[in-house]
This record gives sequence, structure tokens and C-alpha cells, in this order.
Amino acid sequence: MTNLEKYISVLDENVDGLLLTSRYSRMYGAEFDIAEGIAIVTKNGCRYFTDSRYIESAQNNIKGFAVMEMSRDNPYGKLINDAISDFGVHTLGYEETYLTVSELMGFEKKLNAKLVPYNEKIYGFRAIKEDWELERMRKAQQITDQAFSEMLTKIKPGLSEKQLQAELVYSLLKNGADGMAFEPIVVSGPNSSMPHGVPGERIVQEGDFITMDFGATYQGYCADMTRTVAVGYATEEMKKVYDTVLQAQTAAIAASKPGVTGRQIDAVARGIITDAGYGAYFGHGYGHSLGMECHEAPNCNPGGEKAMEKGVVSSAEPGIYLPGKFGVRIEDVVIFTENGCENITKSPKNLIIIKV
Repeated sequence: MTNLEKYISVLDENVDGLLLTSRYSRMYGAEFDIAEGIAIVTKNGCRYFTDSRYIESAQNNIKGFAVMEMSRDNPYGKLINDAISDFGVHTLGYEETYLTVSELMGFEKKLNAKLVPYNEKIYGFRAIKEDWELERMRKAQQITDQAFSEMLTKIKPGLSEKQLQAELVYSLLKNGADGMAFEPIVVSGPNSSMPHGVPGERIVQEGDFITMDFGATYQGYCADMTRTVAVGYATEEMKKVYDTVLQAQTAAIAASKPGVTGRQIDAVARGIITDAGYGAYFGHGYGHSLGMECHEAPNCNPGGEKAMEKGVVSSAEPGIYLPGKFGVRIEDVVIFTENGCENITKSPKNLIIIKV
């Protein structure tokens, strides 16, 4: 079943069309990424609208949709209403997670169909990745691993966090990334105690931990990894925290298999960190799904009631963060398989101490 056929399968007597406005859902249905546009999906036909900047690319690459150009004379509202009329649509399911209130009000005013929130069903297919999606994610992770390998030769005292961030972005792009899955995090010393700290002017010093959280995108799909390395040396406390995080991640990955809930997987990692006396310093969830977006569902966190299924892709990222001192996070990406999971992150996880 193609992705477009999956979308058509959720149409019923309550919703006889889908209005796809987000880049992610349009890409999922068309299996090709266009920066801007709107698509409509019905059992009687599917149309994809975009403007002159993207029309040639869309016409050459999108299958399953009639591709039409939006212009001043043919704005989105008119094109969608023409499709509503041609395909006999009465109700359109829309993506309430992505649509702004202003956009929704505009559609409700202009379109000749009832609009119904339908994000759960539109989004739901993305939890289980197809083989071709997994291959793109493996490639994105391969690029990310290569960038980390190169960063190990770049880190040294005297450079700022921003300078290291720039090196990281360059390495990702040089090795084939289409872009960044998110703004890379590079934080050092006491700044590493902030899980999502912002790289600044702080100069790396000997004895620092440096945490790098980053990921490439490749053909519309994301990678995500975090590594924490020491510069020059690591204290006994630093080593203890690092070892605890690594043990927590290793155990939780071993527990990751279909049928186990996200909450149960999180509890494995959280239990090890708590038993070591650091439970109060692990505030975020153990993992999140990813794909076209860096954060998708289902999640491996204390609220994750959903059982994992074969084809789910999740991060594995426990951490310990000691305010004002340092933090450690180790993050891999795993694919849930028939009886366990495949770790597609190949970078080493032993404590690396950069020689100075």
C-alpha cells in the first residue's frame, strides 16, 4: 500500500476528503518534498497545489496527484473549491496540530466544505516506517556519525561553543546532509548541565565536558544523536555520572522490543539513574520517535502508554544534569524490529577524553 493509499483508506462516511497543509503530511502522501503547497485527497481524485517556484519540480516528481499551479488568478481557495466540487466532497479532515487559528478561520470562511479535526488519523501512519523511509534514516544517521568522527579532531581548548557549532554544521553539510534536523546544541563545562542549552561565547577549557546534540536530514528524514566528551581529563565524579548514563541507556535499549510500552522502557533507564542517586537530575523522557520530524510519536517517557510496534523509530537518550557543574547525555536512534531493536547509531559510546 502506498502512502497515498493509506490516506485514502481513512476516508469514510464522516470525512470524504483530506486537506493536507503541513509540509510533512504533503511529503508523506506524495513521497516527495515540496517546501510550500496544499494537497487534497479523496477517493475520486487527488490534487496537489503549489506556486511557480516549485511547480516544475512538483510536476516532475509527484505521483498519484494531479499537480496544479497556484497563482493570483487561481489562489488556493479557488483551487480547493474546484476540487471539492469536482470530487463531490462534503467534509474535509484537516491537521489541527499544524494549522494556525488564523489559517483555520480563513479556510472555514472560503471553502465549500465542512472542516473536521483529523490529525490523529492523518498523523497515525507515520509511527510505523516503511523500508524506504528506514533507508533514508540510516543514511541520515551515517552522515551524522561521520560528522561526530570529524568533530573529535576539531575540539580543543580555546575554541568557543559557537565555533564548534559552526564546525559541526559544516561537517554535516560536507558529508551529504540536506539540512539540520534541528539547531545543533554544543555546550561545554557548566553549560552542559542545561539539556537544551544554546551555544554561546564560552571558551572550551581543559577539564570540561562537551555535550553535542545534532542530526542530519536526508531526503526529508531526520537523524538525532548526542555525545558527551571530556577535554583533557575527567574527574572521578564525571566518570561516575557518565558510566551511570551509559548503563541506563544500554539496559533500556536491551529492553526495547515490540509489545513493551514507552513508559516501561523509560522506567528501565530511570531506575538505574535513580538507584545511583541521580534520579532528581534526569528530568526529560528517555526517548521520542522521529522520522520526517525530529520529535514524533509514540514516545518512551513516563507518560508513554502505547506499546511499541515493529517499524517504530525512537531515540534512546537518558541524561544526568548537575546544575552549575556539568551534564551528560548519550543518545542513539533505534528501530524496533520483530524481536528487539536495531541501533543505527554507530559512533562509539565509551567515554572519550580529547587529548590536549
